[in-house]
Amino acid sequence: MKKCLFLLIGFTCLNLSAQVKKEIFESFKLQERRDVSYYFPEDYSDEKTYPLIVVLDAEYLFDLVVANVKFQSRFDRMPEAIVVGVHQLQNDLRWEDCAYEEVSGLPTEKGKMFYEFLGTELIPYLATTYNIAPFKMFVGYDITANFGNYFLFKDQSFFNSYISISPVLATEMESRVPARLSELDQTIFYNLIVEKQPTDDRQRVLQMNTSISSITKESLHYFFDEYENADHTSIAAYGISKAFDNVFSIYRPITPAEYKSDILTSEEPVFNYLENRYQTIENLFGFEKPVELNDIMAIYAACLKKQDYESLKPLAELCKKQFPETMMGFYFEAEHYEFIGEPKKAFKTFEKAFQMEEIDFLTKDMALEKIDALKADFGY
Repeated sequence: MKKCLFLLIGFTCLNLSAQVKKEIFESFKLQERRDVSYYFPEDYSDEKTYPLIVVLDAEYLFDLVVANVKFQSRFDRMPEAIVVGVHQLQNDLRWEDCAYEEVSGLPTEKGKMFYEFLGTELIPYLATTYNIAPFKMFVGYDITANFGNYFLFKDQSFFNSYISISPVLATEMESRVPARLSELDQTIFYNLIVEKQPTDDRQRVLQMNTSISSITKESLHYFFDEYENADHTSIAAYGISKAFDNVFSIYRPITPAEYKSDILTSEEPVFNYLENRYQTIENLFGFEKPVELNDIMAIYAACLKKQDYESLKPLAELCKKQFPETMMGFYFEAEHYEFIGEPKKAFKTFEKAFQMEEIDFLTKDMALEKIDALKADFGY
């Protein structure tokens, strides 16, 4: 674990033996001591980087977010992440922190200081002390959800992903947010989550949804989820898990539906799909994800189904790097040679595969059968 002397902000050192820790953060910007909670993955390592999820209204939302991070990362539906939650319940701080001027819709003086606290103190501290990936997510609820929108108005959005739960919108925000999302030249995930029950801001929120939905640009990933049976309290529990599904869908293993609808119907070489998928993950989250065995097998099956035998060669090279002790790489390479009509190379490569460890459905008996078949056909 990295150690640093944080000279500008008084901060009690974290005990990372606990996954969740609550500490007091002394802010020069706010001239206040604030309660802040942290979640770190159990196997936190200096060798990895982690997306950062910033949660306001920590009393309401922090445990929900942490539970989803732990569950979804456990099943490889999202990367492991660090979560920081700012407590705002005491003395109704949430309304002071996130207050806005009625006429302009801009943050009040206290709101500006709270913005600086997050952007120039709390998040930079975490970024310089721990291995934070470029990908950052904001989570807020009603008035704190609105506050997250202010981070869109930098030259580059401070966050890559926003989860806005039943927002209480500042003046003109229903038009300002769509306009800004349309202008931004970066990948943004924006989740707008609402209950079906009437609220004071419902019509403005629906207007904002209509405007954002009309934006057509590949870099904007917009999701609107409305829940029939939720109320203004339960909406957070309804919406967070679905929002995580929306944002991290690219990170999950290839599904049977994706295999049928995207891979088998694509006109590009099959291996390109895998390569592009993992390059997108690296570009988006800022770190390289090891290729899933599930995904390799999906691509292998598609190679055979579409008779795209050329894709077996780069797939074989990838397997030699990802699973170097196993027979997978040499077996796929041998099949490549077999299918393109080079039996001598296929025979020698199947022999190499036979000497390696078995993996998944690939067994030494299968390699031996291939070797015997080539012997019978070509007399090797």
